[in-house]
Amino acid sequence: MGDDAMDKAAARNDAVVNAGKESQPGVSHADRIDDDGGRPAKWRIVGPGLVVAATGVGAADMVATLVAGSRYGYGLFWAVIVGVVLKIILVEGAGRYTLATGKTIFEGWRSLGKWTTWYFGPYIMIWGFVYGATAMSSAALPLAAVFPFLPLWAWAILMGLAGFAMVWWGKYATFEKITAVLVGMMFVTVVGLAVIAAPNIPEMLAGLIPMIPSTDGGIFYTLALAGGVGGTITLAAYGYWLREKGWYTPKWMKVMRIDNSMAYVMTGIFVIAMLIVGAEVVRSAGVSLSASDEGLLDLYGVLKAEYGDVVGTGFLVGFWAASFSSIIGVWNGVSLMFADFWGNMRGKESGHPDTRVGGKYFRFYILWLTFPPMVLFALGQPIGLILLYGALGSLFMPFLALTLLGLLNGRRIPKAWANKLHSNIALGICALLFIVLGLRQFWTSLSPLFGG
Repeated sequence: MGDDAMDKAAARNDAVVNAGKESQPGVSHADRIDDDGGRPAKWRIVGPGLVVAATGVGAADMVATLVAGSRYGYGLFWAVIVGVVLKIILVEGAGRYTLATGKTIFEGWRSLGKWTTWYFGPYIMIWGFVYGATAMSSAALPLAAVFPFLPLWAWAILMGLAGFAMVWWGKYATFEKITAVLVGMMFVTVVGLAVIAAPNIPEMLAGLIPMIPSTDGGIFYTLALAGGVGGTITLAAYGYWLREKGWYTPKWMKVMRIDNSMAYVMTGIFVIAMLIVGAEVVRSAGVSLSASDEGLLDLYGVLKAEYGDVVGTGFLVGFWAASFSSIIGVWNGVSLMFADFWGNMRGKESGHPDTRVGGKYFRFYILWLTFPPMVLFALGQPIGLILLYGALGSLFMPFLALTLLGLLNGRRIPKAWANKLHSNIALGICALLFIVLGLRQFWTSLSPLFGG
């Protein structure tokens, strides 16, 4: 038997021994031997961080950044940077809790009281139903523009089925590799477009000085840009992806922080590229972009007129990659969150096979994300469901920030990994920002009920 084969056999034996240790009382989580047999932790560029960052940035974020660039030039460049830092703080907190305790984020939420379950249970079901239709439609838009022989709803169904097949039959490692390819497509097309647009470097540097537009609602637009880009429920899925990757114990803490930071730096470059396109292309063209995902089709028209079919179609490839990466990311990550939630409700431990990739609870939620939302293509947008979706969704980011403050302090986490003062200040700023944005979105979502 060769050295490599012996190493692999030893790793398998260690994992079996470790599984027994896990079930023995008195053995701490920090003493656990990971599935790799205890080898030193090493970082690779493709990891859970890249997955969570790619999943969080979708078509709506691209539109928001484009509109910011077209309205204010580079004036809100600083807000984009702040937004990237905020996401690094939040995702690092979720990852740190998981690695330090061996518990999932949902187990942590349950330790804070039953109110967390009463919020999260209805939210994840309503969110999945509405988001499924939204995500499928978003990924279908560029395809319908290039291949109009099928209507939008047909492309949307095909995108849903493609995402369903990849996640239903795929393993985490395969899913991670597909995400990396999609990120590469997004990065090359959008950053390449920003280079073609020739950014004004002095104006970009001036945009690092914080300013808030004096227009009506300028402060909320600025806060939304800082807090909203890349900010979804998938931030909380990071811990589940760490587990699927095989990163269980505190030995991975440094690697996790590098993984998370580098992924969001890459996301930041992508978002900055969209801001450049908004400032240099859309603004100079003098067009008004639609506020919804269709705004990216408006940009396609501008690019086609300005630079030709190749550049315009290349951008649509990036648009599709961003949208489809969100489909498979949500289909995988949020399904893991639901499976853990439902498994806990059924009295099964986190990590039970029913709650992991391929488990029956995991697969139920993939079905829920894919097929019931297709009904909305025929029914349009039922106003009551949309209002409830918006109201519950507005509370999630404040919910995540505030619960992380509770989980990363006190008895719920080993002292060595608890928040320090600077971490609490940073997370407190995140919580304050998301509370302000959440309350505004909550009111906006429900105002139609009051004639608003």
